[in-house]
Amino acid sequence: MAGIYLDYNASTPIAPEVQAAMLPLLETAYGNPSSGHWASTPAKAALEHARAQVAGLLGASPDEIVFTSGGSEANNLALKGSFFALRERGEHIITEATEHPAVLQPLAFLERLGASVTRLPVDGTGRVDPEAVRRAITPRTVLVSVMHANNETGTLQPIKVIGTIAREHGIRFHTDAAQSVGKLPTKVDDLGVDLLSIAGHKLYAPKGIGALYVRRGTALEPLIHGAGHEAGRRAGTESVLMAAALGAACELARTNLDVGEPERLRALRDHFWQALQAIFGERVVLNGHAEHRLPNTLNVNFAGRIGAEVLADLDGVAASTGSACHAGRVELSPVLAAMGVPEQVGMGAVRFSLGRGTTQAEIDAVAERLRAIASR
Repeated sequence: MAGIYLDYNASTPIAPEVQAAMLPLLETAYGNPSSGHWASTPAKAALEHARAQVAGLLGASPDEIVFTSGGSEANNLALKGSFFALRERGEHIITEATEHPAVLQPLAFLERLGASVTRLPVDGTGRVDPEAVRRAITPRTVLVSVMHANNETGTLQPIKVIGTIAREHGIRFHTDAAQSVGKLPTKVDDLGVDLLSIAGHKLYAPKGIGALYVRRGTALEPLIHGAGHEAGRRAGTESVLMAAALGAACELARTNLDVGEPERLRALRDHFWQALQAIFGERVVLNGHAEHRLPNTLNVNFAGRIGAEVLADLDGVAASTGSACHAGRVELSPVLAAMGVPEQVGMGAVRFSLGRGTTQAEIDAVAERLRAIASR
């Protein structure tokens, strides 16, 4: 069968509109955007246009957007930059157990430098209790970092409530929104965040570009020191080509949100889930929250099976498994483990993530393949 791509949470193809925005810049706008002559003018204009496009998707001001090399760098800048900028005030940071490694690993690094990190548990759906955040706050707390949407299960955290709690205590609030930007509205004032991370390749831009939203007045120590690019927040001559790609992707995402793409994906996802239930009955179990979830994400356990083996039988279907096989033993995803999913159940986890190119015909074809697997 022709290849079917259901791994959009891992990465997305580059949208034609994004390619179209990049192509002219391969021949023009080659000047350094920081120079002051004729060759730099179009480069600077393209860079700032892209910055405005990213800001437009987030409901932010262009001067609050810092271009980065991707979501991991954006998270590192938010976490490390905040810690070093605020360490005279305190060293305590609050997060939750199912964060992406691009948050958990920088925090582990900061612990070696004196940070105190509280990792809050999640419930069986993967959500953290906002009141647990409130209880964890101390006079030395300087930052709360909670992801908007989980990359594996799609579970959405109660960001608005947590943002209100952080503001009440005068504490900086960061969210890793790599998975939610472009799939759901992510207006920074609605979410109540001071810092928000974006990864371009999750919303139809190339790999190697991202951005960090930094609310005005939020001091950050740069990760990269140098000549003061990006208003002194990230040194290094900007890639106009990649910034233009992210800008075009954000503008396209804004349009697609307005024309109902999330609703289309949610309907396809639910159609797929209903098909799986009809085939497997109680032998298929949903991971994540039934309602508070990304519209494109379906993470399920195939009870009594191993996720990697299910995917191997689905030759030609690109999806992800929630477990890893090492030396004949299946290791449960840390996200599912934190949710309390039993290993004998979670070893059958598979994540299907839909995108703009997904059709009902493809969903139905995969369901039929799974029906054949179930009958064996």
